[in-house]
Amino acid sequence: MARPSKLYLVFYNSLQALGWFLALLRLLPSLVPPFPVHSAYVVTGDLICFLQTCAFLETVHAAIGLVPTAPFLAFLQWGGRTHFILAVVRQIPEVQRSPSVYITFIAWSISEVIRYSHYALTTLKVCPGWLTYLRYTAFIPLYPIGVGPGEMWTMYQALPFVKKRNLYSGFFKKFSMSYHSFLVGVLVIYPFLWLKLYLHVFKQRKSKLGKGSRKKRA
Repeated sequence: MARPSKLYLVFYNSLQALGWFLALLRLLPSLVPPFPVHSAYVVTGDLICFLQTCAFLETVHAAIGLVPTAPFLAFLQWGGRTHFILAVVRQIPEVQRSPSVYITFIAWSISEVIRYSHYALTTLKVCPGWLTYLRYTAFIPLYPIGVGPGEMWTMYQALPFVKKRNLYSGFFKKFSMSYHSFLVGVLVIYPFLWLKLYLHVFKQRKSKLGKGSRKKRA
């Protein structure tokens, strides 16, 4: 009989995979002429906000040892994405119609459908080899696309609106700074934090798809 923790992980990852698949289905029509990419947030923004908020559970999973992931890396990924979607995109309507939001959402959706499906099937020990390969290969183009022309470009476009409205001034005045300055700082350090995560997944790729792994499967 399966342990409750195993059943929970299968349930959680399956729901996330289903949610991101639904988001992807809503985004795909925009790839057909006349390419209505400006409606990305309208058609799937609320769903992605919900899925990303729920992903905080993954930090908890790592912290309590439910999964073999470093809690700091789990929180870093969750925090970066959640700040982007909730603090920036959701609060600034002017950037919601930017093609960069569509780029972010499509990159996130594809990668998360693959990632969560892989997690669920791996937990059940029925994951096919092609999905494992896809999990540790698709991120190579998808992650940079989602971060560069996606997240970072969106945050850069948000800067004038953040400054004009003095967004989150009540909170940031406690630290003698503005959210605009904070966001500029985020843009400066974002590539370095992202690179740490990116290289970490490359290490995982080597572990899962390297020669040693192939010998074990043989």
